[in-house]
Amino acid sequence: MSFPVAAQVAHSAKPEIVRQTANYHPSIWGDRFLNYDEKNIQITYDHMQQQVDQLKVAVRKEVFTTSAGDFSHQVKLIDAVQRLGVAYPFEREIEEALQRMHITYHDYDGGDLYTVALGFRLLRQHGFNVSCDIFNKFKDKNGNFKESLTADVPGMLSFYEAAHLRKHGEDMLEEALVFTTTHLESAETTDARKPLALQITQALERPLRKGLERVCARGYMSIYQDDASHSEAILKLAKLDFNLVQSLHKKELSEITRWWKELDFEKKLPFARDRIVELYFWIVGVYFEPHYMATRKILTKVIALVSVLDDIYDAFGTYEELVIFTGAIERWDINCMDELPDYMQVFYHTLLNVYDEIEEEMVKEGRSYRVHYAKEAVKAQARNYFAEAQWLHKDYIPSMEEYMSVATACVGNTLLSITSLVGMGDIVTKEAFEWLLNDPRILRASNIIFRLMDDLSGYEFEKERKHVASSIECYMKQYGVPEQEVLLIFNKQVMDSWKDINEEFLRPTDVPMPVLMRVLNLTRVVDLLYKGEDGYTHVGKVMKDSVASLFIEPVPL
Repeated sequence: MSFPVAAQVAHSAKPEIVRQTANYHPSIWGDRFLNYDEKNIQITYDHMQQQVDQLKVAVRKEVFTTSAGDFSHQVKLIDAVQRLGVAYPFEREIEEALQRMHITYHDYDGGDLYTVALGFRLLRQHGFNVSCDIFNKFKDKNGNFKESLTADVPGMLSFYEAAHLRKHGEDMLEEALVFTTTHLESAETTDARKPLALQITQALERPLRKGLERVCARGYMSIYQDDASHSEAILKLAKLDFNLVQSLHKKELSEITRWWKELDFEKKLPFARDRIVELYFWIVGVYFEPHYMATRKILTKVIALVSVLDDIYDAFGTYEELVIFTGAIERWDINCMDELPDYMQVFYHTLLNVYDEIEEEMVKEGRSYRVHYAKEAVKAQARNYFAEAQWLHKDYIPSMEEYMSVATACVGNTLLSITSLVGMGDIVTKEAFEWLLNDPRILRASNIIFRLMDDLSGYEFEKERKHVASSIECYMKQYGVPEQEVLLIFNKQVMDSWKDINEEFLRPTDVPMPVLMRVLNLTRVVDLLYKGEDGYTHVGKVMKDSVASLFIEPVPL
């Protein structure tokens, strides 16, 4: 994945070896997450769990029984459950409710803009291919959206969110996005109702389709609390559940931090950045739910090693070293160790150990076949990193087509998508792994978004040292267009790739929805980390605030 290198010359490196290094800041967290006081927390945890279990019963009744005959009321409750991060205990009930709504949705003609747009968004999110023609009734005789709609700010906000579920060729939703964005930007500065103004600001920065569920849930709690019509049971469940799950995440982060510290890469591989907290956050973005605990640990260890792998290829390793190193990874054999320089031996030994641990777990579960796919993904990652290293070695600027064929693989979403399935349980089959290996459209779209957003955010910084050409340089050279035009073209490609993702969620899907969700969530992490800046390499306010809200500050009860 495109993790640029925070590098210093290793103590064991020979003075005559010139390494293209860059200086990045160390971890901003220190040992903050190293210790977890499990004994004192367990009593509170058990008490909270009892309350959560009781509240689930109350919420289940309120959302899926009491409101079942009232479309408007039920979609609002389901939306609240989802936006507050407590949909996961009610997945079956939500699916059944939306199936019923889908049957009658187009007969629902008495609805206001808010409710119609909300129903559209929820159904599209869950793969129901409802038509956007339902919004025709909000147009005037000239085919424009009625000007009177602009006075309904909650309706405009709901319509704006719905427009982000658009497919290719849905001109009405393209118009809706322009229409709602323009008026929401105006309402943002004039609307005196603070909770609504805050919602508008958040939505314009990052619509729900692109938002990480846990981060969005934390931000939505105070907004929902100020809504006069809020459900007390749902709000209380959301707060307690958030703190319960946060406690679990803190424990996991403590274990992962301890593992990372024991590897002692800070001394053994001083060129590699220390970003273990950020990487754990990345994986919580892929799946936060308690039942994914084991696979979260697997994927965090893997992404941590892939980050270092990228550091080795991106600048620190010499071309001659990388030739040997790539061959060693391809052979996946401890006997290759002796061929490698000391610093590569440290990494290679750790890599093999981690995958041995994963294999032991999968053998116990009778799913050992999955490890083969995970290993092959690492080998493919190394091959693609090496292809970039060859370009750099030869001072070669590839065509856009050649660049994208390699560089989209280098971002690492393919490896992470494959590895994310390893510990997921019975929902994943061999067919899901084979499907990912065939470069499905949703994965291609995710890789394009990652590649272009990463290049757009890191372009200026990477020009400060010798670095493989970015997509921006490749495009400018091939088509002879100025930089500003390239930026516009790439931003449109990112938007079009989001439409590809939306279309791949529509039923019937090639693989179960939980598999598609991993790819979507990986893309959402990218939007958070790489929108306007490289928040992984240069940890700034967005990442600091997100980590604090998820792993440090409990929700006030």
